[in-house]
Amino acid sequence: MGYVLDLRKMTGSQPLIVVGAAAFVTNNQQQLLLVKRTDNQLWGLPAGSKELNESLVTTAQRELHEETGLAGHQANLLTVVSGAGMQYTYPNQDRIDSVTAVYELTATGQQNVTSSEIETIGYFALADLPNNLTPITKRILIELGKL
Repeated sequence: MGYVLDLRKMTGSQPLIVVGAAAFVTNNQQQLLLVKRTDNQLWGLPAGSKELNESLVTTAQRELHEETGLAGHQANLLTVVSGAGMQYTYPNQDRIDSVTAVYELTATGQQNVTSSEIETIGYFALADLPNNLTPITKRILIELGKL
């Protein structure tokens, strides 16, 4: 997240348009992979901001790996979500207006928490998702017809 952090040094907490990607990963039981963030205690898709010279597919794969230890393969673009419901204020008051590409990825490897941003990782049935989802994850799942 170096690029956005560098921008924050110049802009403070004012809203930034942030382009990023999210990983939509399901297991053999068709359960959705979610991560619980340490900063707000909310569950969300593995996701993050695009770095300079990085493709959005690579962003989704990198964030999946950074947050869960899993490698993402066979990327399939599901949707790009922006506009209403994609604004977020972090606990430190930094504000974003997110443009998020959502990729379905096949995950391999051993799952483990590899980032200080993540408290825990879990798979959930779509009919039994946690109530405390990030607003952006909710908006993405609505767009995908999963909520």
